[in-house]
Formats: sequence, structure tokens, C-alpha cells
Amino acid sequence: MAACYGYRVCVTAPHHEPVRDPSRDDAEARDAAIGEIDWTAPVPGSRASVFTAPSGPLAVVSLGDPANPRVVLVPGATGSKEDFVLMLPLLAEAGYYVQSYDLAGNYQSAPAGPPEGERYEYPLFVDDLVAFLESGAPAHLLGYSFAGIVAQLVTAARPELVRSLTLLTCPPDPGNSYRHVKRIGWLSTYLTPRQGAGLMIWGVRTNKNKVGPSRLAFVRSRFAHTRRECVDDIVRLMKHAPDAAGAVRATGIPTLVATSAHDLWPVERYALLAERLGARLAVYETGHSPCETTPHQLVRDMLALFDTPR
Repeated sequence: MAACYGYRVCVTAPHHEPVRDPSRDDAEARDAAIGEIDWTAPVPGSRASVFTAPSGPLAVVSLGDPANPRVVLVPGATGSKEDFVLMLPLLAEAGYYVQSYDLAGNYQSAPAGPPEGERYEYPLFVDDLVAFLESGAPAHLLGYSFAGIVAQLVTAARPELVRSLTLLTCPPDPGNSYRHVKRIGWLSTYLTPRQGAGLMIWGVRTNKNKVGPSRLAFVRSRFAHTRRECVDDIVRLMKHAPDAAGAVRATGIPTLVATSAHDLWPVERYALLAERLGARLAVYETGHSPCETTPHQLVRDMLALFDTPR
């Protein structure tokens, strides 16, 4: 049975109230106090750089002492390293060296991608992440949304590069991962990848996530850089998600499945993923982006994961 954190009732044991600790209420209070921020402003003390990956140049942000244990945060489709600006200082203050990069084809990594005439495929994203991890010390790895699928593939193939694994609102089901999306999952059978990508972009542009004005302006502006063909291909890949849960579980690497009560997929799907992985489960009272809305709670649970012996 998966352990449960960050939620008033554990979905894998619904009749039992988890023991709460003082840090939980403190983290929730700090998350509730988050207001409008400038999502384009660099995190104080952070360093921007470019990593030459197999697919091309990837835009990177780093914060903290490189001699400290390493954390790598990977954003999802149409996202960017800026999705983690609230988490970076929390992890650095806890004594970690934190890095994030834009996926190939996305935002400031838009020039990176496959050779002309070829598509974005899983091996492209896997090879990029493997190369980035190989460029430094083994890392505590977080994969957000689509990048959670990539992070599982990397963990299964190269477990020596991964100290712990956090899957943040990662599509929980193999195969057509959209089929269990709340309310509209049935449409995924009929939509082409380009149509599905268009629906996703429309949802972001029209603020279906109900983000604040500064966040909305930033996420809209990223579309001017992100390659549309990359978004189309990622949607295609998510309709054919591999099942790496068994292989990840066999590595023995401590794993956290982190999601929300109001995510695209039902909590029950994430509970099943956590069981297949032998992972902890954390559920927050927010939407698809806990890294933006409940970063203190997410970092609290990640730090507990980091302390788990293999």
C-alpha cells in the first residue's frame, strides 16, 4: 500500500486519518500566502546557461552550491524551467544544488529538436535527460507532467543517475494516457494529435487553469517560442505512453507520486500508479501545477523522500 502525504485523507486507505505534523500546517500557510509574482524575473542568485544536449542547445537555470547534492527538475509540454521559480530557492536553502532546463522544442530550448523531417520521439527526450544527468552528480529527479514519463524511462534505463524520483502530475496510465482525463477523456479516441494539442493550447490561452494575470501573461508569451510541431508530437507520444512502472519499481529508487485533488486525472488513477511503483502518494488541494501553487508542501514531501534510504 502506498504511503500518503499532503492530503486530509489517504486515497489508498480512505478510512484512516494520516498523522499530521507541525511542518504540514506551516507549509500550507506559506502556500496560501503566495501572491502575484513576476514569472520572468530570474531567481536571485540563479545562473542561466546553455547545455549542449544530443538534440541541441537546452536553456538551463541553476541555483545553489554545485558541491551540494543535486536536484534536477524537468518541466512538461509547453512548460519551462520558470515553472519551478518558487521551488528553486526552497530546495537551495535546504542545502541542494538545483537545476532545471526547458525541454527540446519548448520556450528557450526551441532550437533543439530532431533532424529536419523527423519527429520528436521518446528517445530524443530520454537521451537529452541522460546526457544532462551525466554532466554532473547523480540527482534527485522530478519529472512534471509529460516529463514524468521521460523520467521513468530514464530511471529504468540508468538508475545509477537517479537518487530519488518525483512524478508531478504525470499522466498516470500507460497507452492512451488521455483516456481517463476527467470529463473529456473519451474525446481522446477521436482527436488527432494536432487536434489534441490545439485543445490543450486553447485551454492554456483561455486560462482554464485559473492562474493570476502575471502567470497568464507569461504562459501565453511562451507560445511565441515553443514549436507547435513539438507540442503535436508530445500529444502523440502521450497517446502511446510506455509502461515503465515495473522497471522503475525494480530499481528500488525511492519514488513519490505527487498530484492534486483537482488535476486533469482523478486521484484514483494516481493511487493505482503509486501502487504499481511501490511509491508514496501526495495529493494537494490545487490544480495541475503544484510546483506553482503549493511549492512549500511539495518541497516538504520531496525532502522527506530524499532522506529515504534505498
